[in-house]
Amino acid sequence: MTNLIRSRRNPKIQHVRRLQRSARARREAGQFVAEGVRLAEEALAAGWRPAWVLHGERLTPRGQAVVETCRKQSVPVLAATDEALAAASATETPQGVLLVLPRRTLPWPAAADFLLVLDGVRDPGNLGTVLRTAWAAGVQGVLLSPNCADPFNPKVVRAGMGAHFHLPLRRAPWDVLLPLLEGKARYLAAGGEGIPYTAADFRQPLALIVGGEAHGAGEAARQAATQAVHIPMPGGAESLNAAVAAAVLMYEVVRQRGMG
Repeated sequence: MTNLIRSRRNPKIQHVRRLQRSARARREAGQFVAEGVRLAEEALAAGWRPAWVLHGERLTPRGQAVVETCRKQSVPVLAATDEALAAASATETPQGVLLVLPRRTLPWPAAADFLLVLDGVRDPGNLGTVLRTAWAAGVQGVLLSPNCADPFNPKVVRAGMGAHFHLPLRRAPWDVLLPLLEGKARYLAAGGEGIPYTAADFRQPLALIVGGEAHGAGEAARQAATQAVHIPMPGGAESLNAAVAAAVLMYEVVRQRGMG
């Protein structure tokens, strides 16, 4: 294998490490990392062109197919020793292939009638799970307040399982987000407040607003809402995980609209 990267201090390895660890580095470079064959396949199938590709010494047939697809697209392909690849990886067990991708902004849908707004969802795993579920449920766009986790954090990307390549995302202050909610009913998920979620009319154009795990939605999110809804908890638990609550509400929209 020619031009094999052997050193953990190689500039390319160090660049990937910075992208994996720092939201600021991702913003400044305009890049993020998708690690693993499945994510790489999803990115390529969705038409995302990597800036470059890094792979290990041993590739599975699917990994080799990813690398060959990138070569055919004239994407630079770099090989590294397993030790060097491990230094670049954000996982305990590197998956053999990672893509360095541009932070593209997917077009915002002009006539969206099913949006999700997240406020204060700081846990990367929860955020990624919400994005994956939103993609599956047919949400047309996701708005994130500034106090959410960085959606391009590697843990979010892994948990999203490809949602980033299909789902328009906007992370911005509330004064930027609010105009995107005009003309829509805005349902705030709030424990014990408002009406049961099954009593709400989710067939109209809407945005679901879901707060974070620790403190729920903040004041700005509450002011943006037009109606509070709650998920009954007859078992007596104090609250639901944010990803679970978001999933319950999104799939009620799916049910009411007969989208299944």
